[in-house]
Amino acid sequence: MSQTADPANALRALAMDAVQAANSGHPGMPMGMAEIALALWGRHLRHNPANPKWADRDRFVLSNGHGSMLLYALLHLTGYALPMDQLRRFRQWHSMTPGHPEYGCAPGVETTTGPLGQGLANAVGMAIAEKVLAAEFNRPGHDIVAHHTYAFAGDGCLMEGISHEACSLAGTLGLGRLVVLYDDNGISIDGQVKAWFTDDTPKRFEAYGWHVIPAVDGHDVGAVDAAIRAAKAVTDKPSLVCCKTVIAKGSPNKGGSHDAHGAALGEKEVAATREAIGWRHAPFEVPESVYRSWDARGRGAGLEREWNERFAAYTKQHPDLAAEFRRRMAGELPGSWRAHCEALVAKIDAKGESIATRKASQNAIEGLASALPEFFGGSADLTWSNLTQWSAAKPVAGSRPGNYLSYGVREFGMAGIMNGIALHGGLIPFGGTFLVFSDYARNALRLAALMKLRSILVFTHDSIGLGEDGPTHQPVEHAASLRLMPNMEVWRPCDAVETAVAWIAAVERKDGPTSLLLSRQNLPHQKRPFADTAATITAIRRGGYVLADAPALRAVIIATGSEVALAIAAKAKLAEDGIAVRVVSMPCTSAFDRQDAAYRASVLPAGVPRVAIEAGVTDGWRKYVGAVDSRQGAVVGIDRFGESAPGGELFKHFGFTVENVVKTVKGVL
Repeated sequence: MSQTADPANALRALAMDAVQAANSGHPGMPMGMAEIALALWGRHLRHNPANPKWADRDRFVLSNGHGSMLLYALLHLTGYALPMDQLRRFRQWHSMTPGHPEYGCAPGVETTTGPLGQGLANAVGMAIAEKVLAAEFNRPGHDIVAHHTYAFAGDGCLMEGISHEACSLAGTLGLGRLVVLYDDNGISIDGQVKAWFTDDTPKRFEAYGWHVIPAVDGHDVGAVDAAIRAAKAVTDKPSLVCCKTVIAKGSPNKGGSHDAHGAALGEKEVAATREAIGWRHAPFEVPESVYRSWDARGRGAGLEREWNERFAAYTKQHPDLAAEFRRRMAGELPGSWRAHCEALVAKIDAKGESIATRKASQNAIEGLASALPEFFGGSADLTWSNLTQWSAAKPVAGSRPGNYLSYGVREFGMAGIMNGIALHGGLIPFGGTFLVFSDYARNALRLAALMKLRSILVFTHDSIGLGEDGPTHQPVEHAASLRLMPNMEVWRPCDAVETAVAWIAAVERKDGPTSLLLSRQNLPHQKRPFADTAATITAIRRGGYVLADAPALRAVIIATGSEVALAIAAKAKLAEDGIAVRVVSMPCTSAFDRQDAAYRASVLPAGVPRVAIEAGVTDGWRKYVGAVDSRQGAVVGIDRFGESAPGGELFKHFGFTVENVVKTVKGVL
């Protein structure tokens, strides 16, 4: 047996044993990529199993995440805190080895993958973050940010459209420290991909501006090693290494077949494979000699120790930069943050502007950016509509780094790349598009929520109020849809003050993404009944609060965004008829729902009829106003698509008028 056979076959054996034990999983890819993994992890990857969060480690992304047992086997064998017992419990309840890699479950897992292609976008984001931070922090003789991002990808990843969005942009940006190893095994679940995937992948990536190394024997460790070295030598382009492999390599009867893609091999075939590859060990048994060949702890500790020495020298020469780098990589906010935010909100409140909340958002970005050098903004070709750029922003242009990226018309790619930037650390990404196009990005938003990432989505043109562009561009169901996503915080502010507070909340949130839903049209400034700015911020941060009250109230109107002004106007009209009404602004339903019962009852008192107003679908508001047949609750909303017409005409047509709100309130009394 060759010097590399035992280490590679250990990966094969652990993969097929774990999948067989679970009777569920994907053994074929780990078995087919074993030598590729050995070449990368054994000869190139700079990492320290004892410290998976070392700042300048290489990042590794398994974009073809269905082959998760390959990653788990690598982490176990190289010395991460992932014991064999966890491999035995593959795909079991509360194990560290879920069916697809999940960020936070096991040390060394850099991102959650499984939805194909998104790992590629994450890797592009990580490479962007590396390049931006290197430009900001490195100084002559002190390269403290100088790592590579590596990704494994399969045919399915390259079929997904997000691979085009992300990889096209990566080529334009010249991400020379990004290396993707493509597992070209010609098989997916339905069989041989030649019936539906005939792209010339090398030429495709050459057209993107990538450095491409074609036709590498993926089962020759030396050939893969040489290809990776060649890729690393090209520093002005990302590299694609095309590795030809056999899925389930070593399986006598299922190797090269789709039968090995997404199902256990079966006990007989596992036994036959053991015999074929010469693996004489029992399931989940790895000899000490193989452990020694894989063990990366000594080398990893040495690499980090050497970096620590360099960082100490850097700290002596550039103490302020070093302190800033440590703060940023720890995800901490500046010490002056709270005071800065309070002063900003006070200034905005005193100014009392009646502006579109998309403009208020830009003002908030402008006000916060001076305190947040980690801001990394962008837009999917809508910068001047989303208003996501600020005066000190430095646009990324080709290979020149900056802190503002025009993603082009790539909503899904943008969201996936933002996830990678957030995962890398050191930057807080935000990106803009129209709310209706959040559908394009949805699966990446879902993964951001699942991974609890601090990323901020700026969704403008948030209702039928955008007007003439018509129903193709008018979001109706989107606010409700985003609110249904677990761990996605959704803010729909009513004026500049709420917009600033929403931004502050989004930046401070470390355990999940935030969607900001912003208007195209101007909205009036609202006067609030609080003693000072701190009290105002506290009230708004609760997600729902009493904006305008009345003694002996007979009804409560709940509203968000552009409809808050309508609620205030309806309150005044109802007062003329002797009907006392409270107006509750509820910019963030999830934040309100997290408040204790006493607070929620103080805002929405039991037994008092309620009417909710929002220019969107109505079902989500029923939990606040009562069932559809309730006589004490109603919703003024829109449960159909919009029309192409000026926004004012549309609001009138669909019943967003003082007269209709007054009528609706009287109907529940």
